Amino acid sequence: MKTLGTLRQQYLSELATIYDQDETLSLFNIVTEHLLGYSRSQVSMNLQTDINDDTTAEFEKFLQQLKSGRPVQHIIGKAPFYGLEFIVSEDTLIPRPETEELVDLIIKENNTSPELQIIDIGTGTGCIAISLKKNLNQAEVSAVDISPEAIAIARQNSNNNESPINFRCLDILEWNLVFADTELFDIIVSNPPYITQQEKNDMHRNVLQFEPHTALFVEDSAPLLFYDHIASFALKHLKKEGTLYFEINQYLAKETQDLLFKKGFSEVKVLNDINGVPRMINASKFNGH
Repeated sequence: MKTLGTLRQQYLSELATIYDQDETLSLFNIVTEHLLGYSRSQVSMNLQTDINDDTTAEFEKFLQQLKSGRPVQHIIGKAPFYGLEFIVSEDTLIPRPETEELVDLIIKENNTSPELQIIDIGTGTGCIAISLKKNLNQAEVSAVDISPEAIAIARQNSNNNESPINFRCLDILEWNLVFADTELFDIIVSNPPYITQQEKNDMHRNVLQFEPHTALFVEDSAPLLFYDHIASFALKHLKKEGTLYFEINQYLAKETQDLLFKKGFSEVKVLNDINGVPRMINASKFNGH
C-alpha cells in the first residue's frame, strides 16, 4: 500500500520531463482533491496517509494520462471558473484565470446597472456569459460561437449553473448577415482567437494537442482579424453608453488599442492582469456613431 506522499513523489518523478515542479504539484493537488476531497493544505498534512489499492490505481491512471500531455481538466471533465464549475471537453478552451479577471472587471464596472443587455462572442464553455449572468442577475445575456459542439457544452453549463443564456451558433465574421439592426447591447465581450502561428513554438503540448485550434490561433498575416470584425459589430450594435470588452494578446496590446481608436472608439483603455501583463481592453463608442 502506498502513502499519499509516495504517490506525490511518483508524480514529481514521472512528470518531470513535461512540467516543472510547481506545475506538477498543482496537478497532483487537483487530482487529490478530485479523488479524496482534500484541499491543498490538507494534502500536505496527510502525506503519511495510506491510500488503498483501488484509489492508488486511480491516481496512477490519472498519471498515465497526464504523461501523454492531456490536460487534467479534460481527464476530470470539469474546470473551476469564477466560483462556478464548468464541464470541459476537447471542443472548448479550458477556462483560464486571466479570463476571470476580465469577468471581474465587467462585474465591478456594471454591478449597479439594472437590466443590462450583454453578448459574449466566442463563448466556448460559456464561462464568461454564465458568470456574468450569475453575478449581474438582472442582465439578459446572449452568447455565440461558431462551433455546434461548443454551444452544446455551453448549454449544459448554463443548465448546471441555473443561468439561462440565449445561445446562437454562428460565425461572427458574418455578423452583418445574421444580426438585426434592432439588436443592441450595453456590453459586448469577447475572448477571441488571438495567438499567432509564431507563438505556437512557445506553447505547451497539452494546449497544442488537446485544445481547439480554431478558438486559439490566427494567421500571422491577420492577427487582429476578430478584433477588427467584432469592433465593427460593436459600432453598429453597441448602445450609445455601452462598453466593448476584449481579452487581448499581450504582444499586440498597442496595435489592438490603435485599431479601436481608428475604428472610432473615443476611449480605449488597456488594462494589466494580476501579473502586470496587458491582458484586457475596454472601449467606449464615439458619440458620432
